[in-house]
Amino acid sequence: MTNRPPVGDRQDKGRDVQAMFASIAPRYDLLNRVLSLGVDRSWRRVAAAEALALDPKRILDVATGTADFALELKARAPQAEVVGSDFVPQMLEIGREKARARRLEITLEEGDALNLPYPDASFDTVTCSFGFRNFADYAQGLAEFHRVLRPGGRAVILEFPPPARGLFGDVFRFYFQQVLPRIGALVSGNAGAYTYLPESVLAFPDPERLAGLMRATGFRTRYQRLTFGIAAIHVGDKL
Repeated sequence: MTNRPPVGDRQDKGRDVQAMFASIAPRYDLLNRVLSLGVDRSWRRVAAAEALALDPKRILDVATGTADFALELKARAPQAEVVGSDFVPQMLEIGREKARARRLEITLEEGDALNLPYPDASFDTVTCSFGFRNFADYAQGLAEFHRVLRPGGRAVILEFPPPARGLFGDVFRFYFQQVLPRIGALVSGNAGAYTYLPESVLAFPDPERLAGLMRATGFRTRYQRLTFGIAAIHVGDKL
């Protein structure tokens, strides 16, 4: 027995998420800055340091979106080959424009995170920045990360965990559920996308549960919470 959702449900969620992100692609970067008050940049810096700590030569950024994190990695490690994969072509095109503007050479290509189009053991590091919660099957996504990593390779996941209970968590939960959707709808013109965001965060595994999923996949795992637990970084080294 597994907790994996039926294939039909995974495909339906994948198509819905793909269409939603395609619709907000032109405003996606602006919304990230506005909605996180710019703090997402500092989170990415911490995650990048973890991703580059073992001096990887080939890096895969899964669910790369508009390639913010892939470009952060390339800027910090110009000698590394950085590949970004996503299943929303509109996001990838914006990422290519950003790469050209910054004169950073990265490869951006379409790919399904649950069936990555890469051979076994073909990357030193796999990263995923604020995209993992959109996966229709977390266990399958982790299995793909593990498969494409070489032995001793590293996976780094930066994500929004569900807000913890307590005063700060309650305030943030209110912001996520009541304020953020209104701001997102105003800036992007797509109310549904920023109703989905808080729903996806609240449904996401808490950090310890995600760490357990990673350990079950074959990773030695640790994690840290950032900014009072608004974000969390999970680091998994392939055994």
